[in-house]
Amino acid sequence: MKYRLLIIVMFSCFNSVLKAQQPNIVWITSEDNSKHYMKLFYEHGIETPNIERLAKNGIVFNNAFSNAAVCSAARSTLITSSYGPRLATHYHRAEGKVTLPNNQYMFPAYLKKAGYYTANNAKEDYNIYKADDVWDDSSKKATWKNRKVGEPFFYVYNIGTTHEGTLHFTEETMNNSKTKTDVNSVFVQPNHPKTELFKYTNAYYRDKIQAMDTEVGAVVNKLKDDGLLENTIIFYFGDHGGVLPYSKGYLTETGLQVPLVIYVPETYIDLSIFDAGSKTDAFVSFVDFGATVLNIAGIDVPKSMDGKPFLGKNIKKNAIENRDKTFGYADRFDEKYDMVRSYRKGNLKYIRNFQPFNIDGLMNAYRYKQMAYNEWFELYKQGKLNNIQSQFFEPKATEALYDIQKDPFETNNLADKDEYQTELKTMRENLISWMECQPDLSFYPEFYLLENAIQNPVEFGNVHKKDIKNYLNISNLALLDYDKASSKISKNLTSNDPWERYWALIVCTSFRERAKGFLPHIEKIMATDAQLLNKMRAAEYIGINGIRDTSKDMIAILNQSKSETEALLILNAMALQKDFYQEYNFQIDLSKINKKVSENKLISQRIKYLNSK
Repeated sequence: MKYRLLIIVMFSCFNSVLKAQQPNIVWITSEDNSKHYMKLFYEHGIETPNIERLAKNGIVFNNAFSNAAVCSAARSTLITSSYGPRLATHYHRAEGKVTLPNNQYMFPAYLKKAGYYTANNAKEDYNIYKADDVWDDSSKKATWKNRKVGEPFFYVYNIGTTHEGTLHFTEETMNNSKTKTDVNSVFVQPNHPKTELFKYTNAYYRDKIQAMDTEVGAVVNKLKDDGLLENTIIFYFGDHGGVLPYSKGYLTETGLQVPLVIYVPETYIDLSIFDAGSKTDAFVSFVDFGATVLNIAGIDVPKSMDGKPFLGKNIKKNAIENRDKTFGYADRFDEKYDMVRSYRKGNLKYIRNFQPFNIDGLMNAYRYKQMAYNEWFELYKQGKLNNIQSQFFEPKATEALYDIQKDPFETNNLADKDEYQTELKTMRENLISWMECQPDLSFYPEFYLLENAIQNPVEFGNVHKKDIKNYLNISNLALLDYDKASSKISKNLTSNDPWERYWALIVCTSFRERAKGFLPHIEKIMATDAQLLNKMRAAEYIGINGIRDTSKDMIAILNQSKSETEALLILNAMALQKDFYQEYNFQIDLSKINKKVSENKLISQRIKYLNSK
């Protein structure tokens, strides 16, 4: 009996030693920061002494990316280490939370099961139902200090100082509050007007970044004071791109490319292929972060995750250094809809606009609380912008190609250049292949996913993989010469499958007036189709091309909707007409709208805008 007790005690002590040998892992995450505004990463950025100090003994990742350009979609990718379009977690904000499949968990659950104390301070913002096994503590009071003696920890600290809302300052603030950053010498990117407001906004934002940097330093100092610095691997990164106009919410590099510095202490130098104080051009994305944390902790990465680790044991240096690809996705941001996908390989970036008639500068109530957005739009309407500055308010190319090294703010589309056709074709095919493999659930409207897929989106995607590939093929008719595409458009406009008709209508609108030969089909769909969204897409085509006023038709379609996200998409089409095409004057009677629909916050603010003069 004594020997059994001795063995148990010895095993317990041995287990504690093993736990103590596992590294602590800390994420310090700042909100709404792309790398472009920090001098550590970009010549026109501001100094961040605390992050720079971390970098002296850490690794600077020159090519780190969020896969989505907005909070909830980005954070849902982080917490699952999986792509949003496969899990239906890519809409912001979620109008219905996703249930993860039985074989997939938020990655801290694996850490917790392996003996880690998991603490999150404090933002979650997931588009997913959270199980009870994720965090030991997720609150504004969460800290590593509450763990048991000898227990390794994973700790997330979120800094909101640079969040978009901090740029919702007033004219009074601008007139009375001087920035530390020199307004007159601050860099204004070429797609922005160089006005006093834009210069002030740039300076104000850089001040916020320096304040955030101080908070990063405070967390590192607390770890040092607690004697933990040499047992802790620290990640500092932004949770997606910045909030100057045309960054957050968009698949620009300023929306996707984040600052990332990782400090690996000498104790765990064997877990990194990189030298301390080095920089790397290797591409890493949010989809990889959770998998990397598990690998650092010595936990097998589940096959259900899409991400691949870039730190930890069994990492081959050549494989990581040769990483040069990343994928991005953008769909609904609050009440504003679009569907855009991006693929970057090395310095070339390919963007596919699945609804190119959508306008990037379309009204979004939260976004337009920023004075710079409003001024930019007013200058456009007054004809005071140059061609590059005007792109934000004009229809987009169906596909775009940029050389990021030469053109970091993506102002010069190379897709029509003869010398880039080989690269364009290859990148297009790679993006299509990735979307097929997911499969990308956005080929169904959001309301349909909420009604049919939300309980198990992965299973839904696998069951409907052939259908999704078919819808993708229909959408890609927009990439052909119209004469080559027209026969297939005709077939799909008369299909029995409502989503074949849906994508055929979108392709027609992408071709604009060249598709007028299908007007009889389109008119018939608007009058008789069983799917309200097909009626809306038909009315959208007729309105965008100025064939006749369909404002009353759109209102009638809206009044029939009983789904909030269906109604929201209909309202998106109305906002496009109001501001960028026929300038319809909508007057929507709330009493005629489904009560549940009208009470939705996003819908009510969109209707309020549409009803305004």
